[in-house]
Amino acid sequence: MQDKATLEDALAIMRDLRARDAWDRAQTHDSLRPYLNEEMHELDDALREGDDAAMCGELGDVLLQVLFHAVIAEERGAFGPEHVAGSLVRKMTVRHPWLYGTDKERTPWEQMKAKSRKSLAEGLPTGLPALHRAHRLQERAAGVGFDWPDVAGPIAKVAEELEEVKQQMATDGAVFDTHGVPSGDARHARLEEELGDLLFAVVNLCRKAGTHPALALDRANAKFQRRFEAIEQLAAVRGIDVRTAGLEALDTLWDEVKAGESKA
Repeated sequence: MQDKATLEDALAIMRDLRARDAWDRAQTHDSLRPYLNEEMHELDDALREGDDAAMCGELGDVLLQVLFHAVIAEERGAFGPEHVAGSLVRKMTVRHPWLYGTDKERTPWEQMKAKSRKSLAEGLPTGLPALHRAHRLQERAAGVGFDWPDVAGPIAKVAEELEEVKQQMATDGAVFDTHGVPSGDARHARLEEELGDLLFAVVNLCRKAGTHPALALDRANAKFQRRFEAIEQLAAVRGIDVRTAGLEALDTLWDEVKAGESKA
């Protein structure tokens, strides 16, 4: 781990860099946007891997971006780091009135937020990944009571949407070949809509089951990658070319890999 320091130390060096380093002094809110996005993804990788040393370093990189923007804003006379901290304290105080206010009854955040929101999507970032956006929209709708009481409703909805996908594919018949349907084709648009409804329903099932869909899909991606790479390794040992082996041979290897995992 790095040597310990305070947030004031970090803020002091950020101000010093802005005063004495040409590159740091040249940066603007806009020029720093790509770096913030990159650092967030690097932190997410460290969190996924459970690497404490990497996590500490990446959190420092994200903190750098936060302080960078705060100091630039301070120089513009817009706001300063203390205002950023104040925003955090104010938000946490408002979100926990049962701890810091007179209301001792705990109220879900989305229910409280719904009172001041003018529309369902107000405040959601435009660049939010579609899977996470679906989850947040559903959370917000649930905050005003538009929600099933348990997982039974979402399970039934998934089954309903899957049936509609099947019906859509049956209706358009042979156009759904192994190469897919041309983008822009009306049939493609209809299928895309039905598949979107199915995905949205699955997201809702994840939410009601207490699982974030992005994390569930991330786990599934990692599992598929691990298993398929094991298939590639087995195939290489046995002199099998995965590019020409065919589905039946690859499926046999897949079952072998799965069986090996269950024994481990």
